[in-house]
Amino acid sequence: MIKVDITSRLDPEMAAALNQTRQLHMDLIAARGGPVAPGDLAGQRAAYDHERAFWNEVKPALPAVEAVEIPSPGGVVRCRLYRPSTGKPLPALVYLHGGGWILGGLDTHDRIMRLLAEKSGVAVLGVDYRLAPEHKFPAGHDDALAALRHLLRDGAAVGIDPARLAVGGDSAGANMALASCLQLAPAERAAVKQQLLYYGLFGLSDSASRRAFGNETDGLTKAGLDYFRDCLLRGPADAADIRYDCLSADLRGLPPALIVASALDPLLDDSRALAELLAAAGVAHELIVYEGVLHGFLHLSRMVVKAMQALDAGAAALRNAFG
Repeated sequence: MIKVDITSRLDPEMAAALNQTRQLHMDLIAARGGPVAPGDLAGQRAAYDHERAFWNEVKPALPAVEAVEIPSPGGVVRCRLYRPSTGKPLPALVYLHGGGWILGGLDTHDRIMRLLAEKSGVAVLGVDYRLAPEHKFPAGHDDALAALRHLLRDGAAVGIDPARLAVGGDSAGANMALASCLQLAPAERAAVKQQLLYYGLFGLSDSASRRAFGNETDGLTKAGLDYFRDCLLRGPADAADIRYDCLSADLRGLPPALIVASALDPLLDDSRALAELLAAAGVAHELIVYEGVLHGFLHLSRMVVKAMQALDAGAAALRNAFG
């Protein structure tokens, strides 16, 4: 199958960041004495953490960053609460990290969450949900929903205004954010004023963007996407669950959404399809597509201006949502 030449379309800053990422991979290979073998999940996680550590080295200080534990059906979920200010109860964003449901955690997305808190003036609750394949679907989704409902119910106990909430995430986290909103009762949804959905996987199994852009350059090959899915799902029935295939759900009555996508992302059409379906459902939304950047570009704000612009757009949406 012929693929689009992504390299020639990269923003110069994105190309430089991609070279930096490749150097980080080479450094890890040298330190390990060889590449990560296919199916070596521990090695994949170590490689992901190693790369993300570089992008998280430079980050803003905040007045308070606190460890929080939240009850979930699977046990206690570790969370991290970022406060851009102290004192009066703050609105809050529940943030769900990406990583294909199998990678990542609070540290890999620390800079992203700090910047969103600093730029918006909104508290950010990062959720260290259970990862697949050790914890199959819907374990992580259950943790995400539990964190959101915890703030709805008990946010005041940690200085959060439970009537002014938002939910968001990147990649797999964007899927979980939307899935969480879909599960809320109408009265609960009323407290959620905004969704921030960065380059999410929302339910398409095939699309033009997957066929055009899925290759080793962006790290999201068809085989890779299939691997993430197979790690997450227990069987074919899960693929039809609206928490995974959000595009098949009734989207009416959802909170307003900012949808951010990359023009060179295999998942681009998921964002486009979601925007079209939200329009049909009468849900307020905005779709922003950034040219010249790859899936996962939000991490690269140390080098890529468009990553910082995407964070600024999310912060502005939060400020507007909460007045």
